[in-house]
Amino acid sequence: MEMAMEMAMEEDPLPLRQQQEEEEEEEAALLLGMGAYSGPVRPVGASGSGETMLLWALGQPASQRHNAFVRHAAHSFTLDACARRLSLLQSPSSMATPGVTGAVVWDSAVVLAKFLEHAVDSARLALRGARAVELGAGCGLAGCVAALLGAHVLLTDLPDRLKLLRKNVHLNVGEDARGSARVIDLIWGHDPHPDLLDPPLHFVLGSDVIYSEEAVDDLLITLKQLSGPHTTIILAGELRNDVVLECFLDAAMEDFQVGCIEQEQWHPDFRTRRVALFILVKKRPLALQPDHL
Repeated sequence: MEMAMEMAMEEDPLPLRQQQEEEEEEEAALLLGMGAYSGPVRPVGASGSGETMLLWALGQPASQRHNAFVRHAAHSFTLDACARRLSLLQSPSSMATPGVTGAVVWDSAVVLAKFLEHAVDSARLALRGARAVELGAGCGLAGCVAALLGAHVLLTDLPDRLKLLRKNVHLNVGEDARGSARVIDLIWGHDPHPDLLDPPLHFVLGSDVIYSEEAVDDLLITLKQLSGPHTTIILAGELRNDVVLECFLDAAMEDFQVGCIEQEQWHPDFRTRRVALFILVKKRPLALQPDHL
């Protein structure tokens, strides 16, 4: 019996080593930072289909609570962030208009806003003094939080969607803010206002901007126009349609390095598997990459 125990003890280290090796491989698969973000990032694979399969199969987004952090029937939305209580106006009645979705706050905007705060607090992201743009800002939550964290933010949306956005910026980003916020119109796929290009942007932010196959091309045109060699793009999106996300990822990976920021890096109180958080940086021209120098 003693001999059997000794043999078992001798055999035990093998599965332990295998487990350690597997854990090391998983850790090695993560990049330590991408662009201006210094936290762990999981690189998106060679195809969008592989990423969507991973997100839907493992995360089961449809089984998660819908609108976990928001109430679309309310005329205002409040959130504690940056040592203050933000209050954003909503217009639930506007949601009856076809194509209008930005008149209320969505979960993805809350996740993005609280991720920015958490990343700054944990010294994985520096926004003070940075130039940032929020695409499809809607009610403006993420852009307002970025401004309160010290960024100089241009919040953008379609020309007929700016009234509510301006009200929310006025209500939440005062003269005591570390940064600043200004509202400007932007139609994806069109030439952007010169203020969006010069000086170059440090960050492009967006929540629920990947919503239809028809909009993917124009969104990517705008992302390429706004991105320089030192621009970091952070996009949060609710996992509603795997075909649309796959279409976006496949097209984006032609010009951008794409990573996924896993939930362990988000604010601990604002996590849901209905939302994914992606980070993109523009690929360097082939001639400037190390193998081609």
